[in-house]
Amino acid sequence: MESRNKVLLVDDDPGLLETYRELLARLPSGPEIHTASSGARALARLDSEPFRLLICDLKMPKMDGLQVLTIVRRKFPQMRTVALTAVTDEQFRSRIYALGVDLFWHKPGNEQEIRLFLECLESFLGAEADHPGFRGVQSKSLMDIVQLECISQSSSVLRITNGDQTGRIWIQEGEVIDADAGELQGEMAFRKILSWRTGAFEMLPAEPAHPRAIRQSYNGLLLEAAQALDEELGRQAEVNTSADHPVVQRLSGIPELEFALALEAGKAEPIVLRGPEDRDRMIAWMRTTLADFRAVGERLRAGPVRSIEGRGVHRNVTIAQAGLTELCMGWKSSLTPARIRELTRKVTSLWAS
Repeated sequence: MESRNKVLLVDDDPGLLETYRELLARLPSGPEIHTASSGARALARLDSEPFRLLICDLKMPKMDGLQVLTIVRRKFPQMRTVALTAVTDEQFRSRIYALGVDLFWHKPGNEQEIRLFLECLESFLGAEADHPGFRGVQSKSLMDIVQLECISQSSSVLRITNGDQTGRIWIQEGEVIDADAGELQGEMAFRKILSWRTGAFEMLPAEPAHPRAIRQSYNGLLLEAAQALDEELGRQAEVNTSADHPVVQRLSGIPELEFALALEAGKAEPIVLRGPEDRDRMIAWMRTTLADFRAVGERLRAGPVRSIEGRGVHRNVTIAQAGLTELCMGWKSSLTPARIRELTRKVTSLWAS
């Protein structure tokens, strides 16, 4: 028979221990619920048997919850941890997350908050809990994290990292007021950040004086972000259909190439050999740039456009002609101009052949 996950509840109030025991009995996975009325007793239980999840009240006599969680994060790094409190203190919450605690939660006061709380706990207990996600609500999306912050009427700044990308989301009294991600600001930055599937986030202190750049409600923002993600998944499915294109295998031997788009004469939709993150935006830029440079070439009587090069901090881009096909290629930013030109010629030759 498959063993059940074990959950340890820690609180010095016997009445609250019983209340939370009854709440956790509603979890679909049906874990074993154990309790401890002090930090010392909790640590003794953890030393004697394995637990999947620790839920600890922060305000306790002698050894408080912060001390317990500090010890647990060091001794049992794989254990999921949840900090419970009735006190609203944004700086304190930042300290808790800095310890590596999975979830900081104000004690739920209504049925909706209870439901969300139980959903988070279930995600820590389920099989998907070991899958990549965002530290803080493992196996939950960043969209869920923002929603939790807004529902709890919190004020904070979320700093999110995804590889070499960094973004921030400002939340003031339960509303998203601004975001930035690289050169993007406001709603565009918010949608960009929410497209990241994995990474890490920090809960920074609120910035009450930060100006509001986003006026839409958080519900509307999250709905639009969800729709954009659905559309992106659809586009990715389209991208996958280009995998059998005869040039794809040849381009796989050019690791410096980050993406490639091909516009064939007489065709409205491009051939996506390797998709950029913002495909539609890149296609629009490609078409506009080609039209502008062609107009300049005609005015100067310089002949047709042969290639266009653009260099940036994060990426280099070239546009070139291959017969009747226009190619847009993204290159790693570390490449020299000479190397980019060499590889551009190689790609156009492969396409033409």
